[in-house]
Amino acid sequence: MYLDKAKKQEIFGQYGKTATDTGSAESQIALFTYRISHLTEHLKQNHKDFVTERSLTKLVGQRRALLKYLYDRDINRYRAIVKALGLRK
Repeated sequence: MYLDKAKKQEIFGQYGKTATDTGSAESQIALFTYRISHLTEHLKQNHKDFVTERSLTKLVGQRRALLKYLYDRDINRYRAIVKALGLRK
């Protein structure tokens, strides 16, 4: 499995406020980004997998909503997470 408990803890520890912080926008965006990159690689090999394509589209929308929330609430946190993950060019 590509996303096990240890990998989640690593992501939450790196981007969350604490190691057990699973609900902050930053940690959720980081987790979504990891899952999006995995699904993107999967779709490069399996281009007819339309269920995964739909899941990827939904994940991108959820991440976009969280990024918009951060942008509206606290621009400094938004800029920090975008820079840390390398989302915007």
